[in-house]
Amino acid sequence: MTKVVVALGGNALGNNLKEQMEAVKKTAVNVVDLIEEGYEVVLAHGNGPQAGMIKLAMDEMTAKDPKKYPPVSLSVSVAMSQTYIGYDLQNALREEMLSRKLEKPVVTIATQVEVDPNDPAFDKPTKPIGRFMAKEEAMQAAMEKDIVVAEDAGRGYRQVVASPKPKEIIEIETINHLISANELVITCGGGGIPVIKGENNHLQGVPAVIDKDFCSALLAETINADFLIILTAVEQVALNFGSPEQKNLAKVSPYELQKYINQGHFAPGSMLTKVEAAMNFVKQTDKKALITSLEKAKEGLAGKTGTLITSN
Repeated sequence: MTKVVVALGGNALGNNLKEQMEAVKKTAVNVVDLIEEGYEVVLAHGNGPQAGMIKLAMDEMTAKDPKKYPPVSLSVSVAMSQTYIGYDLQNALREEMLSRKLEKPVVTIATQVEVDPNDPAFDKPTKPIGRFMAKEEAMQAAMEKDIVVAEDAGRGYRQVVASPKPKEIIEIETINHLISANELVITCGGGGIPVIKGENNHLQGVPAVIDKDFCSALLAETINADFLIILTAVEQVALNFGSPEQKNLAKVSPYELQKYINQGHFAPGSMLTKVEAAMNFVKQTDKKALITSLEKAKEGLAGKTGTLITSN
């Protein structure tokens, strides 16, 4: 059976509770299509809007009554987002599978991921979280709340936090056991809860968000997956995106992708991380990666669309 890690993008989850409950129904249909085709699927997902929403709500409570509601760390907000996204996802997947008479348990794992405390990313926040803001609102939030904000791919301004590279998935043994038991595993939500290893075996959460695409690539490599699928809002990766000279990529090697990266074709914080994660997975494992939209995942695995990254 072909083992596939599927990294769900934000468009598969919506931006708030109501949108998420609707979005996961559509997501479940496409994921269960892959299971019905015989693929062994492991799911990872983003959490940018969700973790930001939780942190903002917690900060508002702290501002009203700091003694009663002490500050909640970003790592705890990531953990909370994993659970509530997993709750909606696993219920939607379960319903969809039962409707097709597929008997497969679904489970969400609160997943911790080790990062290096000396990662240079801590000195240069780049990962967007939370809602989009107009420039004036973002500048005011930066001053009042002592946060860093930046423009996000021309869509508005968002808070940005450190995005260190993932080193090790702490719960990997549990993940492998559940996969072996034929369960549909939802893991590494939001790139995982970022932790560093301290004294006496303690895992300390840190104020960061790990990129879910890099973590998904690490997950795929660690569980010996045959395919990494990174889902996004577009059907194929493109050069000169949005211009009259746009050229979609159907099949590309890691070497070619690196050349395009050097030429500045992919937007930082958006398509660039997806391309780098897919490219690194292929280079490390000599397996294959696919970047495409949620709706085209099944066709992409069949070789009909999407951008296939392969070394051969």
